[in-house]
Amino acid sequence: MRRFRGAHGEKRQELLDQMVEVLALLEEAFGKYCKGKAFFGGDRIEFLDIAFGSFLGWLRVIEKVGGVKLLDEAKTPGLVKWAERFCADVAVKSVMPETEKLIEFSKVLMAKMKRAPPPPKN
Repeated sequence: MRRFRGAHGEKRQELLDQMVEVLALLEEAFGKYCKGKAFFGGDRIEFLDIAFGSFLGWLRVIEKVGGVKLLDEAKTPGLVKWAERFCADVAVKSVMPETEKLIEFSKVLMAKMKRAPPPPKN
């Protein structure tokens, strides 16, 4: 996802295609291993839910900024429902960053990165 922000044209589409592939694999794994449960961990949020959930805000940023749909009801219905349940959970609801705030934060980070000197070569 980090590489996506500076990518354009064919490279950007290539990265989007890779993200869609990864999400398709994750959808398959969710369906196979969760056996109809609400979360990767079963009936409650556990480690894998938190790990994937930490990227959810940034996925939404890419969707909004890039004008794409990564979590798509037609392609990843299990993950779409998982994301809704995850974000609605009392443990997550108050800490999940708003997409607009993450977009603004990413703009600040990008500006700082452009001003920073390049890392030293070894």
